[in-house]
Amino acid sequence: MSIALAKNELKVKPDLIAKLKTKSAQIGIIGLGYVGLPLAVALAAEDFPITGVDLSKQKVEQVNSGDSYISDVASARLADAVENKRLSATTDLGRLADLDVVVICVPTPISRSKTPDLSYVVRAAEDVARHIHNGQLIVLESTTYPGTTEEVVLPLLERSGLKVGQDFYLAFSPERVDPGNKNFSLRNTPKVIGGVTPQCTAVASLLYGFVADEIIEVSSPQVAETTKLFENVFRNVNIALVNELTILCRKMGISAYEVVEAASTKPFGFMRFNPGPGVGGHCIPVDPYYLAAKAKEFDFHSKFIESAGEVNENMPYFVADLVAEALNQHGKATKGSKVLILGVAYKKDINDVRETPAVRVIKSLKEKGATVIYNDPYVETINVNETLMVSKPLSGKLLNSADCTVILTNHSSYDYREIVRESRLVVDTRAATKDIKNNRAKIVRF
Repeated sequence: MSIALAKNELKVKPDLIAKLKTKSAQIGIIGLGYVGLPLAVALAAEDFPITGVDLSKQKVEQVNSGDSYISDVASARLADAVENKRLSATTDLGRLADLDVVVICVPTPISRSKTPDLSYVVRAAEDVARHIHNGQLIVLESTTYPGTTEEVVLPLLERSGLKVGQDFYLAFSPERVDPGNKNFSLRNTPKVIGGVTPQCTAVASLLYGFVADEIIEVSSPQVAETTKLFENVFRNVNIALVNELTILCRKMGISAYEVVEAASTKPFGFMRFNPGPGVGGHCIPVDPYYLAAKAKEFDFHSKFIESAGEVNENMPYFVADLVAEALNQHGKATKGSKVLILGVAYKKDINDVRETPAVRVIKSLKEKGATVIYNDPYVETINVNETLMVSKPLSGKLLNSADCTVILTNHSSYDYREIVRESRLVVDTRAATKDIKNNRAKIVRF
């Protein structure tokens, strides 16, 4: 138990404290996606009764049948929670009235004009507000711009007449999910928590202390919100730096990956980031725009952050141009050529295609006149320009039929030696073939 919890515990509604400590608190998770479902299963494993709320009937049916659609949640683990009646899912928003704790884990995308879209958060907060009751804890986990918890969510909840810190508790605790990461999970990743009041922080810390080994309490929701954005902006900026280096190295005729590997031997003052075809996932491509939007409220323009976003957004088009150049050097025009994409997930060994750069690579190649097909052992279908593409079974025949094979995602299951051997031309954006000799100059690498 944290120091802050010990100091503020008595000021929190005793019924809520007792229910949390005895694990009888009814906990609801709004949004059963990449953040909500893992949290629901983790809390259910601690013997809390969990109700998952989602507007998708398909997701609700899959959860209730113990069929996981999230790579980080094993179906066996989900099924165990369902069979033991610790977890159930529903589309019925009326169930919110029965809950002691509600955690909001809904999407926070950006619009086409790169502005924050909080419609899912607002809707979830309005749903909670209709059913809020005395002694309830509400936590927002959705990544958002600083101020959302207190400026958007809080006013909606207080329309009920209840007062935060006295009648109900509100906190922000940013998700830190890294899909496919085998080393860090919810349990061993420190959980940052910022409550609207010290009492709000205290009760939220008690909740998350059951599933996270370390709790980091900060002074406000705004600090917690900014912390999350800074973490991902940091990654976005450094990825942009190495991607820009990649473009320069290409012009100089040297390997960016070789430069990065050599620089990585320095034991201090350097953190490795690898180049790639762009950035994907919900957070890294989106978060810079959330922070930039907030900055503009203060008449401050975050040029550095916005420039990094532009570099990474342009990488898919750099890849498409690189494919066209490689084809041209082998006597083929892009128009009419058959291009095979290997991997459309935004990172290796997962099925997540949110904001994947593969979509823009495919779109650009099609605009250049290429016929594009793809294979991904984790992604059966992908939507490109409202057209559903289906993964083709990988074979030597398929590889040999393509004028160019493009490695966009370096899945561990791929046999890269066979891929190089059977392909006519390979463009490798992930250094997956770095240990394979390129005697016939059939591999084009970053």
